[in-house]
Amino acid sequence: MKLFIIGILAGIIGGMGIGGGTILIPGLTIFASVEQHLAQSINLLSFIPTASIALLYHLKQKNIMTNIIFYIIINGLIGSFIGSYISIYIDSYFLKKMFAIFLFLMGIYEIISKQKIGESKNEKIQNKKNKQKTQKK
Repeated sequence: MKLFIIGILAGIIGGMGIGGGTILIPGLTIFASVEQHLAQSINLLSFIPTASIALLYHLKQKNIMTNIIFYIIINGLIGSFIGSYISIYIDSYFLKKMFAIFLFLMGIYEIISKQKIGESKNEKIQNKKNKQKTQKK
């Protein structure tokens, strides 16, 4: 049942574009007692079908900037090769700590960036209201 719940949550988060690994890797290491290297490998394999489904939906909704995707794919392939090579030589315990720090820092960034985005949206709404008032006069 644990693996079912971890899989469903990882799929939901992955479909949202956040990355199912944020749920899948900690879920496997904490609740299913899977070693970090193996959890990351499982994450990479499960990413292919879940990302494919999400990609189809996001393409249909026109949520993808196709003009920049080539550059991201090429650099992502280079980065994944380098990261995979490096991870082979890193101890599982240290890799787990690095991943935890990464998630923590990304969480802080998301909290801070959402506040800035929310503030700019409020400013846009206020500016729009001011323009409407000015046009009515």
